[in-house]
Amino acid sequence: MSITAAELKTNLGKYLQLVENEDIFITQNGKIVAKLSNPNADRIEMAKSLLGVIPADITLEEVRAERANKL
Repeated sequence: MSITAAELKTNLGKYLQLVENEDIFITQNGKIVAKLSNPNADRIEMAKSLLGVIPADITLEEVRAERANKL
């Protein structure tokens, strides 16, 4: 999404909510001058990519035991 700096200033609260789901590019005089993004987006994407790596039938205790054996 791309918005002007004036639009951001006028509706900051709205864009702070929208940035949870998408990056917002701020323009001034028709040029992109800044990017508003969710600082946790990388963590969220990493968690989504790992989903499904661990088998559904394994318990948390088994995962901890396996990890402890590798240390």
